[in-house]
Amino acid sequence: MKTLSTIFLSIILIIGFSAGAVSAKIKLTYNNYFPPTHMTSKMSEQWCKEIEKRTNGEVKIQHFAGGQLLQADKVFEGVVQGIADIGFSNLAYTRGRFPEMEICDLPLGMPSGWVSSHVADAFYHKYQPKEFDKAKMLYFSACGPNLISTTVKPVRTLEDLKGQTLRATGRIADTAAALGATARPMGIGETYEAVKRNVISGVMLPLETMKGFRLGELLKYCTANWQVGNVYTFYAVMNKRKWDSLPENIQKVFEEVNAEYVEKMAEGWNQIDIAGAEFFKSKGGKVIQLSTRRP
Repeated sequence: MKTLSTIFLSIILIIGFSAGAVSAKIKLTYNNYFPPTHMTSKMSEQWCKEIEKRTNGEVKIQHFAGGQLLQADKVFEGVVQGIADIGFSNLAYTRGRFPEMEICDLPLGMPSGWVSSHVADAFYHKYQPKEFDKAKMLYFSACGPNLISTTVKPVRTLEDLKGQTLRATGRIADTAAALGATARPMGIGETYEAVKRNVISGVMLPLETMKGFRLGELLKYCTANWQVGNVYTFYAVMNKRKWDSLPENIQKVFEEVNAEYVEKMAEGWNQIDIAGAEFFKSKGGKVIQLSTRRP
């Protein structure tokens, strides 16, 4: 009798646990080219977990940092082709591919990542450029202004830019050239060694890279030229077929989380710019403030 009762109780427990356990019906992959320690990777991983939480585990998203599935310049087409279901990249790595959105990368005098993130998101939603139509747009964000930072020669005037070779990509490269420097496009992962080996004399990058990519260990001067500095505009997109296959209630969850992460990412860019500035100064770096007075 005890044996039968034990078996019966075990069956009830198994059924109960099975009913309570939710197995993911929808499995997706998310590729971010930034290293796992960077704010953007941490945020995109949190985004994945938030989707999983709000869908009660019905959606499971495997996050790949460091470009494990797709490098930065391959993200959009890779997502369109289904190599990754979701991807995060920025416009500058595929110059000319998104000409309308690249307006946001022009030297518009964005003072912070918070401002530039909201401008990029608002621009997209107002004008709906068709260049993203092959994928489902999730959200935009943008970094703080790209400032001129150098290793040996500080930049206080336009004359000081002559002979400087700066890491600059996309529309930022146009700005560097217009100011009188030589632009050298390269991936962010290559930049530290390029500075260390004197392949380039400096960079046009946001302050966050001082800490996020350890450039503050090498660069000595940073010119606070935010009135000129462009920003890099980032995007998160999803494979359109995968998006269309999602139930309406799941799509609603995605849209809710996307809207929240525009603000979260905007705040994140501000925070890491501040951390980058502090790291740069702790390594002996000097910030050069330009005068705003006209002669």
